[in-house]
Amino acid sequence: MDHFLQDLVVVDAATFLAGPGAATMLGDFGATVIKIEPPSGDGYRGLVGRYPVPYHWLLTSRNKQSLAVDLRKDAGQQLFHEVIAKADVMTTNFMPSQLQRYNMTYPTLSAVNPRLVFAHITGYGDEGPETDRRAFDVTGWWARSGMMEFVRDPGQTPLMPAPGMGDHSTATALFAAIMSGLYKRERTGQGCRVSTSLAANGVWANGMALQGVIAGNDLATHRQDKGWVNPLSAPYGCADGSYLVLTMINTSREYPQLCQALGHPEWLQDERFADIAQAMRNRDLLQQMITDAFAQFDYQEAAKRLDEQGITYGKVQTMTEVLEDEQFRAAGIVVETGDTQGDFDLTISSPINISGETKKAPKRAPDIGADSLSVLRQLDFQEAYIQELVQAEVVVDGSSSAAD
Repeated sequence: MDHFLQDLVVVDAATFLAGPGAATMLGDFGATVIKIEPPSGDGYRGLVGRYPVPYHWLLTSRNKQSLAVDLRKDAGQQLFHEVIAKADVMTTNFMPSQLQRYNMTYPTLSAVNPRLVFAHITGYGDEGPETDRRAFDVTGWWARSGMMEFVRDPGQTPLMPAPGMGDHSTATALFAAIMSGLYKRERTGQGCRVSTSLAANGVWANGMALQGVIAGNDLATHRQDKGWVNPLSAPYGCADGSYLVLTMINTSREYPQLCQALGHPEWLQDERFADIAQAMRNRDLLQQMITDAFAQFDYQEAAKRLDEQGITYGKVQTMTEVLEDEQFRAAGIVVETGDTQGDFDLTISSPINISGETKKAPKRAPDIGADSLSVLRQLDFQEAYIQELVQAEVVVDGSSSAAD
């Protein structure tokens, strides 16, 4: 096989980002991914409306085929069940009430296809009073998990996250759940329901700090009450406007090395800063001294000095710098697509790698219903039935031939 998941058929019946993102990852490893969307198109397409081709859609729907079907109609639901009968995996983030409305619950679909791995994203979990509450990653992953509160400075209004930040991590968790479900099917011959939630992934991401609260060390409250000053784990500006962030864990060893790197070995002769214990008692002044020292160097010089001393740091990169990062290109994190239309020459790879297994070359995301007819033909539906569905406006043919 060219790609190790190419024998899988995945029905991506989710919308927006976390569920579809897991299907994207399956498609990267060769699975046939059928994107189910309504005749008007998935609502995610219009999230950033002023771009002719939505860039977020290009990322999340690469390597997929679009089947536009009206699930509000009985014939549409019947077709969906017939497609599910031929599938291995289905992803969805519909709320329980929506699954009931469209006859997409796990008991219904497992009766249609007992080998189906039914992969469900929820906002707040499978049980409890909020199973039917709508959520996005900003609300369920970022705000509800405590992270939004944790990272703010005293008195600062909480900050919004990067777009899709929680969705992408949750998509990775659902990918893992799906692969676990497929492994279970391999052992038992039966499909299963697997799930994860935005809230579960947010709380897991914030787990270290939350476990600290359980143990009596509430760092978020401490930050609000007393501020957050750790001069050895903090961002600093350079003379050229760039920023870097220090992350020094073995402070007793690294602190003297930092003094050397910054050209201030004399700090170690000052009783206020002679060792790390004394320096941390004067942390506010130390932070200002480090700030002033970094301000004398451009980023390249600062990086050279830190590298020579073996100090752990990272550049605070701009978005453009991320895409141009030589390491990210070499590691296959940012990849070239070969697309020539100007808005998809690069894309972001999914974060899972398997030794000896290659990912598919990224293919441009489809237009609404662009593959409706070809998908149904590939799944061996009769041509007369396909045309009947098109005539009844249950299925939309968005192929180029239909547009001509």
